[in-house]
Amino acid sequence: MLRLAQAFRWIPGQARDDSESENAAQDRSQWRCVSCYPAPMKIATWNVNSIKVRLPNVLEWLGEAQPDVLLMQEIKIVDEKFPYLEFEAAGYNVAVHGQRTYNGVAMISKHPLEDVQKGLPANEADEQARYLEAWVDAGDEGVRVASIYLPNGNPVGTEKFPYKLDWMDHLVARGAELLQAEEPVVLAGDYNVIPADEDCYDPPGWEGDALTQPESRQRFRTLQNLGYIEAWRMLHHESNVYTFWDYQGSAWQKDNGVRIDHLLLSPQAADRLAACDIDRRPRGKPKASDHTPIWCELRPPYHPLRYMTG
Repeated sequence: MLRLAQAFRWIPGQARDDSESENAAQDRSQWRCVSCYPAPMKIATWNVNSIKVRLPNVLEWLGEAQPDVLLMQEIKIVDEKFPYLEFEAAGYNVAVHGQRTYNGVAMISKHPLEDVQKGLPANEADEQARYLEAWVDAGDEGVRVASIYLPNGNPVGTEKFPYKLDWMDHLVARGAELLQAEEPVVLAGDYNVIPADEDCYDPPGWEGDALTQPESRQRFRTLQNLGYIEAWRMLHHESNVYTFWDYQGSAWQKDNGVRIDHLLLSPQAADRLAACDIDRRPRGKPKASDHTPIWCELRPPYHPLRYMTG
């Protein structure tokens, strides 16, 4: 019994933000086996809304949350100006698909990044930097990840909405292609899609927005129908939990938000899903992005010999 007890460690619950009570945080406390099982891989996504402005916030969060992989959107900077040194000093490998002033995606990983793909295949005509894909080389725990900044699509009556739908069609095609390899895949980022009314503080107020249009939601569901699992919704049934709050109208203070940042997992990744949550704390910091991180943890693949004891 002593040997078994020593294999576990108490993991205290972490408050989602300053307003959450200590008791509520402790409700999420858990015993975790630390000697029987390797630690899960933590993969996060965050629309940082300018890495130049948000760099101190991002580095602070990395120190606190310790993700193995962070996928970033709206970095708003060209590749050669990206702060590689700061992230490398924090122990991360870096891949960037940048663009001046607008868009731009990046990823950092504690493991090597291989097979880096900039832009969606078969969509070479798209000049906007919105997609970055790579294999996280973590041995048996490796996973393919993509940092996605999907077009907003507003106003609906302009060319921006057809561009959004066409971009989503290319994403669906790439998603289907990746599933053929039968490997763990995480397609994560700012999807600019509110999946359902329960993911929005004011559904009637967003009725005409590109983020709620049937065509946008239908393509998001198509990805799920292919076999991708939405990590947060797989483990949570709450309504009115958000990842984005506008800077205007005291949206953060009133909790007037929407849930538009998602982690979509292939079946092989979903089988390893251990946890998923939204970390509201960065949104309450000075000079905050209007988005906040969402993360998931993937258990290592099960190998019976790995857990045999002598």
